[in-house]
Amino acid sequence: MASPVSVLVLGGGPDAEREVSLMSSRAVAEALASDARFTVRYEVIGRITAEELRSLPGDVVFPVLHGAFGEGGPLQDLLEADGRAYVGSGPGASRLAMDKMGTKLSAAREGVRTCPACVLNAADPACPLPLPVVVKPIHEGSSVGVHICRDEAAWRAAREAAIGDTAKHPGRVYMVESAVLGGREVTVGLLDGAALAPIEIKPATEFYDYEAKYLRDDTRYDVDPSLPGDVGKTMRRDAERLGRAMALRHMARVDFLVDRSGVPWMLEVNTIPGFTSHSLLPKAAAHAGLSFTGLCTRLVELALRDAAGPR
Repeated sequence: MASPVSVLVLGGGPDAEREVSLMSSRAVAEALASDARFTVRYEVIGRITAEELRSLPGDVVFPVLHGAFGEGGPLQDLLEADGRAYVGSGPGASRLAMDKMGTKLSAAREGVRTCPACVLNAADPACPLPLPVVVKPIHEGSSVGVHICRDEAAWRAAREAAIGDTAKHPGRVYMVESAVLGGREVTVGLLDGAALAPIEIKPATEFYDYEAKYLRDDTRYDVDPSLPGDVGKTMRRDAERLGRAMALRHMARVDFLVDRSGVPWMLEVNTIPGFTSHSLLPKAAAHAGLSFTGLCTRLVELALRDAAGPR
């Protein structure tokens, strides 16, 4: 009998989504530990160094971090230098997906519909796009720092909030994006490049914010919902096309808004989706017949498969 594969599961990180990462990473570690083929070491980290990473044992590294450091390239740079197999996209793809403007440019090049957007210039008091708009950080996830602006008063408040936030976090940059109001929020998971069934998100609140994603129990999720025409097929095709164009690896989640006329608009890409009880990639995998443990083990298998190949 072959020796068990040792998996190093990393959680935590220095970013705003640390608490979500802790929930996700614990769930992944517990799932892998339930499979006799693996031994698991679980480590909560901050802004880990190359030396600290090298000191942690494991044949495969499974990073379950959300945010700019753990998901947006810096940790992936360390993992590449470390040389071990690891789960998830490589540094370049991770940086591109964390950059919402870069992702939108990739989508536009591939013919995937995405709403007009621009970088927020705090020196200009006028809204650069017709209202309504959404103001949000370019390099954050989990709806951190998102403002919906339906009128001038909301725009002014959002601009001031963004100015104040960037004063506290000098590296943070905001964007302004045309808003799709009254649409349907739908996400498409990717597993090894193949699109899973779409999931429609129906929050009890007006906006699918951080609490609705991770803390509230009244958000509804409809797997493979009824959608007009070929919208579901279009989103799956667009998600796969974008995944290939951005060189995403192993897993990802592509978020869309379907407007009132039935047109899907790509919002953003997540290269390390959540693995909590509320999370969407595990729900889509379950619909395809893959349990939570099966999903986690499949991702480790993909990492081992690709360890000697390009990242």
